[in-house]
Amino acid sequence: MLHSIYIQNYALINELEVDFNNGLNIITGETGAGKSIVLGALSLILGQRADTSVLKDKTRKCYVEAKFQIDLYKIKSFFELNDLDYENLTTIRREINDKGKSRAFINDTPVNLSVLKDLSKNLIDIHSQHESLLLGDDHFQLSLVDSFANHQDLLEDYQNKFEEYNILSTEYRKLVNNADNAKSDLDYFQFQFDQLEALKVLEGEQGELETELEKLNHSEEIKVNLSNCYNILSNEETSIISNLKQAKNSIETISKYIKEGSDLAQRIGSVYIELQDINNEVGQLNERIEHDPTRIEFIRERLDNIYSLEQKHKVSRDKDLIEIKDELQQKIDKINSYDFETEKIKKEHTALYNVLLALVAKISENRKNVIPKIEKQVISILQQLGIPNANFKVKQIPTEDFLSTGKEMISFMFSANKNIALEELSKVASGGEISRLMISIKSLLVETTTLPTIIFDEIDTGTSGEIAHKMGDIIKGMSEKMQVINITHLPQIASKGDYHYVVYKKDNNESTNTYIKLLSKEERIKEIAKMLSGESLSEAAIQNAKVLLSK
Repeated sequence: MLHSIYIQNYALINELEVDFNNGLNIITGETGAGKSIVLGALSLILGQRADTSVLKDKTRKCYVEAKFQIDLYKIKSFFELNDLDYENLTTIRREINDKGKSRAFINDTPVNLSVLKDLSKNLIDIHSQHESLLLGDDHFQLSLVDSFANHQDLLEDYQNKFEEYNILSTEYRKLVNNADNAKSDLDYFQFQFDQLEALKVLEGEQGELETELEKLNHSEEIKVNLSNCYNILSNEETSIISNLKQAKNSIETISKYIKEGSDLAQRIGSVYIELQDINNEVGQLNERIEHDPTRIEFIRERLDNIYSLEQKHKVSRDKDLIEIKDELQQKIDKINSYDFETEKIKKEHTALYNVLLALVAKISENRKNVIPKIEKQVISILQQLGIPNANFKVKQIPTEDFLSTGKEMISFMFSANKNIALEELSKVASGGEISRLMISIKSLLVETTTLPTIIFDEIDTGTSGEIAHKMGDIIKGMSEKMQVINITHLPQIASKGDYHYVVYKKDNNESTNTYIKLLSKEERIKEIAKMLSGESLSEAAIQNAKVLLSK
């Protein structure tokens, strides 16, 4: 519950501190006294953005600090998750400097506004007369039904699956789109690949063919020179080999007379053997060399094919062609694999779709089961609040697509009079009816929420007399299960409070300031009497105030 609030340098407030209590806390005050200012300061604690316009004195900081008793509300995990110190009496503080920059703290630890908002959702609900318009909001209506259905775990499971489903849907569309685009290129890739595959070029083949062609093109010149070399080496008349043999014999003859002869003869013998070997190889090579026009034509044609593809692909080596062929093969394989991948994701997508269908069926069934209770209780409270012929229905409207909350919308239908067809709230309800509808629904939420505190800001607008009494009774009943702070202008409702605060203004020589005080029993009688009759208190008004309070 909200334990206390301290405000400094905010709007018309110079400095103000007030303690609140469990049960029903009533706040009253003249129009313009600053009731909404106190509420505005509290909204800063709940994460609302602010600027220098809130500063009473533009040269000083604004401070708003609230203390919440939270030990009964099982939100310790929030503090652990956000690395915050947990205190049974937790302090939240906002500071706004003269530049309009703000800082937020939870138990003296700096936090950003999103963390502040997340915590405040677990602590307090502020409801003003303007927020009655939420009744016509689809999300609010759906949230209300879900709170009664009490299937948060089921909704979270569905939402996790729904997120997976959306991711798969996006992936599937992307894959299909890529496949469609890629398949338009498949014929082109396949044609290029088939050309390279048909050529069956081998790495290094181009160089070998170019060398062979060079040799074949000069085969006659090669044979002439090889024959000439062979004749020089082995011709009977001028044979180098024959002359070397004679030279070797001559040196061997004199080797017994000179010590160098044996060595010279051996060296000449080595040359003789080497030349014989060379001569044999030249002869064999000469026999192998042939002028082959057919082979020349084949090589030229193959090289032309290789050169043509190299030019086409802007490369200069057969190795590059092989790499291009491998890359084309990979592209073709990937395109061909799209069908497999698409089918695989499609199966997963279909399976998840069926899971979602089962979950939304359960969610819808849960909602269907609690709707009669909601309708019955809302109608009952509306009748108590002076709409005897009220008719209220909660309509489930299936949707074609999955939504983050299921596969249906919720619509509140209302009629205030007999024989008048039910229509959507925004089309049929007046301001007073909307207020009574909202209080009816908020009172039901007490059964399903663990929220510590709710603040009503003149939710009773458009009501008076006995209806105001009934509304006060409902608000009083809510305060038995949670802390209620109710800002009101109706004495019938103000008299129901366990504690009564009044907001008032005072002028001094320099400025106007807003204050708030907890009323004593006697002060409370006078305040309610003033609400009944105005500033001029009559004995009848005082007696009437006492009667109201005695009830």
